Amino acid sequence: MADTDKPLLIKRYASRRLYNTETSDYVTLEDIAGFIRAGREVRIIDLKSGDDLTRQYLLQIVAEHEAKGDNVLPLAVLTDLVRSYTTEMQSVVPAFLAASFDMLRDGQSRIIENLGTIPNPLAAMPGFEAMRKSQEAFMKTMMAGLPVSAWPMPAPKTEAPKDSDELAQIKQQLVDLQSKLSKL
Repeated sequence: MADTDKPLLIKRYASRRLYNTETSDYVTLEDIAGFIRAGREVRIIDLKSGDDLTRQYLLQIVAEHEAKGDNVLPLAVLTDLVRSYTTEMQSVVPAFLAASFDMLRDGQSRIIENLGTIPNPLAAMPGFEAMRKSQEAFMKTMMAGLPVSAWPMPAPKTEAPKDSDELAQIKQQLVDLQSKLSKL
C-alpha cells in the first residue's frame, strides 16, 4: 500500500512522459490533477537532470483548465499576477496567496461545520432541498482534497415561527426568493 503521507513521486522521462513511481505506470496531467484533488501531495522531477518540475506542471494544469472554460481565476487576478512579476511586489505575492488560500480553507471548514446546526426557515420552500444539494456539491468541489469530516452535510434543522409577524416576514422572503430564482 502506498504511503499517502509522503509526496507521490512522478518522474518525467526524456520523451516527456510522466511515470508514477508508486503504481509503475504512465500518467497524464489529468491523472495528476486527480491525485491532488484526492488530497495527495505530488512531486514531479526530471529523471535525467533531477530538476523539480512540480510548479511548471501545476501551472500547466491550471492553464489547461482555464483554457477549457473552467474560469476559476478572475481576469483581474491574472492581470495582477502578471504585473507582480515586474514589480517589487513579486516577493510579497506568493506569501499573500498562500495566506489567502489558508484563510479560505479554514473559513470553508467552519461554514461546513456550522451549516448543520443553524435552523433554516427556508427549508420548507419548494426546491430548497435541490438547491441545498447543489450547494453541497459546489462546496465538495471547492473542498476537494481537503480532509473534512463534516460530509455528508446534514440536512438543515427547521423550527416553526413563534408569532404571526415573523411568519409574515418569512412568507415575504420566500416570495422574494422565488421571484429571484425564477429570473435566474
